[in-house]
Amino acid sequence: MKKRGIMNKKRKLTPAEEFDIMKLVLDKFLWLGTLLAGWGLYLTIDQGPQEGGWYILAGGAIMLVFAWLIIQEFEHLR
Repeated sequence: MKKRGIMNKKRKLTPAEEFDIMKLVLDKFLWLGTLLAGWGLYLTIDQGPQEGGWYILAGGAIMLVFAWLIIQEFEHLR
């Protein structure tokens, strides 16, 4: 049995709180991009540039998407 008053008491997040939560989520993408680029660097040193280059490019692409999302959110908050 649901209480009817609970649904009306949901708290709305401020734009600053929403942005803080988004930063926490997007930080994981930054770590993923860093790990991929680091793994690619290791493979490049260990096996050659052709082996690790794709990992470095994938890590860079993830970081570019991360930067684009952050810029879009900053513009959205203005």
